[in-house]
Amino acid sequence: MDIELRDLYDENRNNTGEVVAKNSPIPEGRYYITVMVFIQNSKGEFLLQQRSQSKGGQWATTGGHPKSGETSLQGICTEIAEEIGIKVKPNELVLYKTIKTEDDFVDLYYLKKDIDIYSIKLQAEEVQNVAWYTISEIEEMIKTGRFFKWHIEEYRTCLEYLNNV
Repeated sequence: MDIELRDLYDENRNNTGEVVAKNSPIPEGRYYITVMVFIQNSKGEFLLQQRSQSKGGQWATTGGHPKSGETSLQGICTEIAEEIGIKVKPNELVLYKTIKTEDDFVDLYYLKKDIDIYSIKLQAEEVQNVAWYTISEIEEMIKTGRFFKWHIEEYRTCLEYLNNV
């Protein structure tokens, strides 16, 4: 199996030409890209995926990291295709926010699309289930610890974005 590589960036998001293997420590002063997408249907529900048991089994949104050589947009398209088997066109996605953390740039995307969840092909090592959830159902998942804690801030940022469009 090939080792998955990620590009490294400086604090201004300039590609440094350096790469790091997936799950390797990030050198000080370097950053990587994280991508997430919030998919909403015409009923206002969000498509969530239940992470595999090996990843804790909580509900989350689709996301990951672009592979070396991929742009952020290409990376999120790859993640959507790999994790839930849905092909999306880059022009269907809206990049609505980037959050800079201590070691990455998190690009948040929004996709308005009605998807038949029965046509979804899950990446078993990453995802065990998918379902549509309302905002109130997601809020309950957050309260009860069933929503992946590292996606809560990004979810709330998506709701802010949607309230302002």
